[in-house]
Amino acid sequence: MGPILRPADDELVRSLLPRCSFPTAGSTVRCALSGGADSTALTLLAVASGCEVSTVHAHHGLRPDADHDRDVAAATAERLGVPFQCVELDLVDGPNLEARARDARRAAFGADVLTGHTADDAAETVLLALMRGAGGRGLGGIPPGPTHPILELRRSETRGVCDRLDVPYVDDPSNTNSRFRRNRVRHEVLPLLADIGRKDIVPNLVRSAALLRDDDAHLDALALTLDPTDARALAAAPLPLARRAVRRWLAVDGMPPDSATVSRVLAVAAGDAVGCDVGRGRRVERTEQRLRLSVGSPHER
Repeated sequence: MGPILRPADDELVRSLLPRCSFPTAGSTVRCALSGGADSTALTLLAVASGCEVSTVHAHHGLRPDADHDRDVAAATAERLGVPFQCVELDLVDGPNLEARARDARRAAFGADVLTGHTADDAAETVLLALMRGAGGRGLGGIPPGPTHPILELRRSETRGVCDRLDVPYVDDPSNTNSRFRRNRVRHEVLPLLADIGRKDIVPNLVRSAALLRDDDAHLDALALTLDPTDARALAAAPLPLARRAVRRWLAVDGMPPDSATVSRVLAVAAGDAVGCDVGRGRRVERTEQRLRLSVGSPHER
């Protein structure tokens, strides 16, 4: 290994740091380091910010060159003089691979690991949510926060940082595989929209997402005043607030029910039905203008 790399000495790095949201210098952070340009730039910038950095790499074992990705990531950590950990994930190819790999990484890394999501990732997420028919929360894209410190940067800038500091990174071939919906949005939909609009639309999508997040937060605050078990109040409330109150009430492990389930519960509140199933073996029933959540079918109780 050569001399320890000091990214804080670079002018480009210093110019990008004000647009990042790393914690104060001296804070302990752990960066997810895949070996790609985004995660490599994340780690370089975290070190430059003065944080006490360690890194963790997910070895998916799905590609023949996965060992190479691990070695590139480990070499970057070594050049920066920061700890490196490799986590082996037990994955097999098949349906929902992207989602399964993401869930496996989250479980292995923990909730506080920093990720290299950029503004380009945020824009793609908005379009994917739109395709799913998501509401305001989904269309809000990737929310800013302590685990997304480079969310204001562009993908071109993360590559620029790596190239400027002469730090190698890997190009994962799965990022161009049209099998994955996000890749088609990235390589087909966004360029087409940019061509139609005759400009880079990523900033517009990011701005729209921020506005929707503000609206969503305001409606959530209003919905907190609504008791979802009060059938009369729920039926009389504005529909956006009633939906939110029901979603909050029936959420399991942070996952709210789908829109069809929410509609069924609102029909019970309105008196159009005496009860309905809400998933996971649970049922909502109305008794004397109160909604009651129970487990099991009526025959089991």
